[in-house]
Amino acid sequence: MPLETILNVVTGGLLTGLVYGLMALGLSVIYGVVRIVNFAHGEMMALAMYVAVVAFAAFGADPLWMLAPVALVFFAFGYLLQRGLVNRFIDRPEHSQFMLLLAVALIMVNGLLIAFGPDARNVQVDYALDSYEIGPLLVDKVRVICAVVALLCCAGLFAIFRFTGFGKAIRACADNLLGAQVVGLNVKHLYGLTFGLGAACVGIAGCLLSLLVDVTPASGPAFTLLAFVIVIIGGLGSMVGALAGGVLIGVSESIAGLLIAPSMKSMVSFALLILVLAFRPQGLFSRR
Repeated sequence: MPLETILNVVTGGLLTGLVYGLMALGLSVIYGVVRIVNFAHGEMMALAMYVAVVAFAAFGADPLWMLAPVALVFFAFGYLLQRGLVNRFIDRPEHSQFMLLLAVALIMVNGLLIAFGPDARNVQVDYALDSYEIGPLLVDKVRVICAVVALLCCAGLFAIFRFTGFGKAIRACADNLLGAQVVGLNVKHLYGLTFGLGAACVGIAGCLLSLLVDVTPASGPAFTLLAFVIVIIGGLGSMVGALAGGVLIGVSESIAGLLIAPSMKSMVSFALLILVLAFRPQGLFSRR
């Protein structure tokens, strides 16, 4: 097989993996702070993709122009979901949290199925067939744009947690909940902000991914499973691990689709998951 073909496939997987990483970053942030696994994460992703598809079909709005509005709406949705519903289950057993968020996921999937039916939908923008020629590489313009936006969003999220006051307060809640409560931090409000930031990440990732793949209501559970694979490989609660895990899964799926068969991509992802669980169960970028 020509080396150029392999390089092009790996580059495409790398760019797609950055979008996967942004999606998984939202799940990792929520778990790292709130200590609740969002089992409706992929369904929120599918909902964001449908928002982008409907906006494009109704108003001709490019999904890239929908990033800011969708991020704001999903931030508010995540905040209200946490404060109004999830917060009541923080101190309950893990199986109760699982049942709650699974119920939310089922409501979202079936709501999408009722509204849009089972048929796949997509977005076809004018520049979908454009590409950049970089030496031997021929890179899709859409993938490059999505990857750059995903990187900028990840950098913005890192900056929020590193340099802003409420970002440092959120980190304090994650590091020492009792200490944060003792010094007077409003933990419930900070948990809501964290859930909102995670939802905003998945909303942006959904808009970007609508440019790359079709969406159906059944895509939600698949995205949830993919996000779990990524964050477990990278390390639950690790922001760097989520991004790196997304890149690793994107590249491995692309190589598997080229060398084996497109239908075998998921098999390779789960094989990586098994290897990580067997030899480094805390994840590649997380401490034991």
